[in-house]
Amino acid sequence: MTPANTAYVFGDDDLTIDRVVARFGSQVAAGGEPLERWLLRGSRNGAAAQIAELHGRVATPVLFGGGTLAVVLNAGALSVRTEDRDALLALIPLVAEGNALVIVEQAQSGAKYPAQTKLAEAIRGAGGTVQAVPSPKEGALAAWIDSEAHERGVRLAPGAAKQLATRIGGFVREGDADRRDQTRRASMEIDKLGLYRPDGQVSVEDVRALVAEAVPGSAWALADAVAERDSGKALHLLDTLAESMPEPVIVVVLHRRIRELLELLDRMPTSKTLAAAALAMGIKNEFRARRLAEQARKWKPDELIRAIDGLLELDAVVKGAPGRPGGDAQHRLAFALWIGDHVPPAAPVGAGPSGRRQETR
Repeated sequence: MTPANTAYVFGDDDLTIDRVVARFGSQVAAGGEPLERWLLRGSRNGAAAQIAELHGRVATPVLFGGGTLAVVLNAGALSVRTEDRDALLALIPLVAEGNALVIVEQAQSGAKYPAQTKLAEAIRGAGGTVQAVPSPKEGALAAWIDSEAHERGVRLAPGAAKQLATRIGGFVREGDADRRDQTRRASMEIDKLGLYRPDGQVSVEDVRALVAEAVPGSAWALADAVAERDSGKALHLLDTLAESMPEPVIVVVLHRRIRELLELLDRMPTSKTLAAAALAMGIKNEFRARRLAEQARKWKPDELIRAIDGLLELDAVVKGAPGRPGGDAQHRLAFALWIGDHVPPAAPVGAGPSGRRQETR
């Protein structure tokens, strides 16, 4: 076996992962015939047959022409049953010279370690490589854009790369923002800007004029906006998120956050510390516990109960229950009404219709 013909690549940057896999295949080919890329998406029900086919593809020595670059997605499905996992691990050292095997894991943003640790360790132990490919964000994305543009001969004025990174959502900090396609979109936008200014310098104003703003929809950000009773931000995030996330899932996200706020308010008076109350809810992250407590203090228990009742009705609307209005416009209106009814800050105790505290005589 050639030491460098197996690899495990994990991350959330689709474009760079594709480039890493292609470069790896070229390295294995070593200037000879290009390897034929063969894609396998793991399936639990068909795991045994898929592993057998994979074995036939990569364990057979190459006699004529180029070998096979086997790219395996969803490898976890091939490791559910013990016998399947053992067969897959046993295959790693059998990859024949001239062939290559790459396990690609679509990991969450910021993942530091591969999910399939035994598989990654087997590849590393066989002389292969394990590489994380995180999607760049903020300044790192701006630097990536600057470098990419330079390689293509596109001249960016100072600040243009940062402006482009901002326009495509690179400075969104919510942990669950979907960044898988950010570099691919940045690459396409660089090409467009290069065509717009073939002989000149792309300015910040050019980026603003040509690149549509598309902040990644973040369910976490929407839940935070609702919990912080910022109805304006919640409505804006809802419009963005509704384009990529099914409505019932949005309801689940909102229900979970409101339920967490209510449970924390219920536990805090009888818990010795905030950490103890959070731990009883399964929350181990200190920052998240503090953030949730700050949000919970903006609510009263009866307000949260009414918000949950409103979500139950909203869930019936989006699922098309009998007697509820149908259509995307009606569903969007139902979300907006729920936010309008439950999210705005409560008026101070004793406040009148104008929001001013009434005096008692």
